[in-house]
Amino acid sequence: MTQPLNGRRVLVVEDESLVAMLLETILEDMECITIGPASNIDEGEAMARDTIDLDAALLDVNVAGRQVFPVAEALRARGVPFVFSTGYGEGGLPEEWRGSATVQKPFTEAAIRDALMKAMGVAQV
Repeated sequence: MTQPLNGRRVLVVEDESLVAMLLETILEDMECITIGPASNIDEGEAMARDTIDLDAALLDVNVAGRQVFPVAEALRARGVPFVFSTGYGEGGLPEEWRGSATVQKPFTEAAIRDALMKAMGVAQV
C-alpha cells in the first residue's frame, strides 16, 4: 500500500543526533525523502532558503541553544509548511507562533505522520 506521504521531501532541523536518526527512520517508514538533518540554525536556515522542492519541515524549537524561528520564517516566506517539535508543547511557543503545527516530545511515528499530513493538507486514508 502506498503511503499518503510517499515521495514528499521533508527538511529535518534537529541537533540531537539520536532524535534526528529517529526522525529519519520515521520519515523513511512513511516513504518520505529526508533533507538534512541540519544540526544548527545557520545550516537549517540555508537549507530552508536554498533547497528546491521542499514539501515540509520538522523543526526542533531549541537547536544547540538557539531558537529555530529564523528557519520557520524562511520556510513561511516560501510557503513551505512545517511542524515544530518541542518538549513544552504548543504552550511553550512564543505567542506569534502559537497555532502552528506542533508535536510534543517524546513523539510517536503516528504523531509525526498526523502533524505532517495536517500541515501539508494531505487527506487521511
